[in-house]
Amino acid sequence: MSDVAAHAPSDEPNQAEKKPPSSGKPLSFLAALWPYLTRYKKIMAGAGAALIMTSMITLALGQGVRLVIDQGIVSQSISALNTMLSLVMLLVVAMAIGTFIRFYLVTILGERIAADIRNDVFSHLVRMHPNYFEENQSGDIMSRLTTDTTLLQSIIGSSLSFALRNALTVSGGIIMLLVTNMKLSAVVLLGVPAVIVPALWMGRRVRSLSRESQDSVADVGSYAGEIIRQIKTVQSYARERFEIKAFAGEVDLAFQVAKRRIKQRSILMGLVILLAFTAIAAMVWVGGYDVMTGKMTGGELAAFVFYALMVAFGVAGVSEVYGEIQRAAGATERLMELLQETSLIQSPAVPSQAQAESIDHLSFEGVTFNYPSRPDKPALKNLNIQVKRGETVALVGPSGAGKSTLFEMLFRFYDPQQGVIKLGDTDIRLLELDALRRPMALVPQQPVLFSNNVWHNIRYGRPDASDADVIAAAKGAHAYDFIMDLPHGFDSDLGESGVRLSGGQKQRVVIARAILNDPDILLLDEATSALDAESEHQVQKALEVLMENRTTLIIAHRLATVLGADRTIVMDQGEVVAEGTHASLVATSPLYKRLAELQFGAR
Repeated sequence: MSDVAAHAPSDEPNQAEKKPPSSGKPLSFLAALWPYLTRYKKIMAGAGAALIMTSMITLALGQGVRLVIDQGIVSQSISALNTMLSLVMLLVVAMAIGTFIRFYLVTILGERIAADIRNDVFSHLVRMHPNYFEENQSGDIMSRLTTDTTLLQSIIGSSLSFALRNALTVSGGIIMLLVTNMKLSAVVLLGVPAVIVPALWMGRRVRSLSRESQDSVADVGSYAGEIIRQIKTVQSYARERFEIKAFAGEVDLAFQVAKRRIKQRSILMGLVILLAFTAIAAMVWVGGYDVMTGKMTGGELAAFVFYALMVAFGVAGVSEVYGEIQRAAGATERLMELLQETSLIQSPAVPSQAQAESIDHLSFEGVTFNYPSRPDKPALKNLNIQVKRGETVALVGPSGAGKSTLFEMLFRFYDPQQGVIKLGDTDIRLLELDALRRPMALVPQQPVLFSNNVWHNIRYGRPDASDADVIAAAKGAHAYDFIMDLPHGFDSDLGESGVRLSGGQKQRVVIARAILNDPDILLLDEATSALDAESEHQVQKALEVLMENRTTLIIAHRLATVLGADRTIVMDQGEVVAEGTHASLVATSPLYKRLAELQFGAR
């Protein structure tokens, strides 16, 4: 049996500690996004120009209202009224065109930046060391990659533009208020601090709750994803009701956090509107008194009310979007945290070349390794193994002996704490990762397939392979016949993780992938264990052809595998305890003799 389970995570996942939201400035997230924004300077310039144009036109409409009333309605001049209204309509048309341009460009900008961040985060993630994914839940990572980037797209493409437009409108509106009437401006401006101060104070709380809400939604996704992946286990133990109740609990926790966030935003919006329109009501009373006493015209009051409402709605709009911007800050933090993670396994700055003429193809020299999740229990202890070029070596031992760990070390998924692993005469840490891994092919005990068609899954071993090569590999793995029996042959979609195939069929597709890869080194985790007797016989013959003139390491669970190997290595608790042929090991190794009797069914 493979010993992958020997280093499986504990019952309580070791999740990365969730970081608290930063206490930076409200728009500090733009600093992190600035490198992405500057890629599209022309789009930003066009959107900025359209934004300024529409804001200026909006401000000019106030004067248009004044002229319509004073020179048209009050003077009772039809021609003047028509002229003024025509001018207003021209401004409205120009504002509509500018709004279209602004909305289109800003939305495109938001979509483009979200796509760029997704690409960068994914590119970074696929190069991270495997232990990172053991310590962090996949659901949380996927939530950041999808939900958080979608949130950023919405905010950059809509909310941020709305906030900037309202900020310009408020600034311009205040200037026009001062130009129109200083006395009434003083009344309105008294209410501005009363609106802004609580908005800033409550905005910090909204940001904290936004980050907490996004984390809780990620937890919901992680829980649901795990249950769906293990649905057969859930149903076989009749745990559907329990999981439904447990999931409802997770959803309710997320809802409670969202409820607190919405409450804070609602209070903020209501307070802003109350204070803003209280100031406007006071201004209208003072302005109405001045119109009745002849101190100002009705058109001036109408223009002033127009600008005051513009400022009020602008401030209310900014305060409303402020919460969305705080959510964007939280999403940006979560995404930047991913991008700032550093992989523990990287290619060297100046890689070396492996020596092809070396007699020893693979070497483990004094290798000691502890999984990060189990620092006190070595998975490999002072391991010394040499494998000659073209040799077939079987690895035998109980679960937890370190057999699968040895495979993972060869791929440099982890680096040893002590000792050296060599490809030829070269330390594998001095090789470029692609150069190290490309000549190797792994056929695991649990076959790994992708949610795609048969072509894609076999060709994954060599993307540039022709259709004829893929078909030849399928025939070599004795997979061709059942593939042609699928509804669409090689074009058939296999479903998530190949769910539409049997275990033996999955394994043969994976073996076809390895055959197509034509590797120098084969790593077989008992590749025939999932097959019936007839299929095993056929695939074993294909593997024998594939193994010719290739260095092969096999985690052996069956006697046929051991007998076919040039040499058998017996491992226990991360150490080599015996080595030799089947006959010699039965005579000299008590552990091997017991495994032969129990596991191989041989005496």
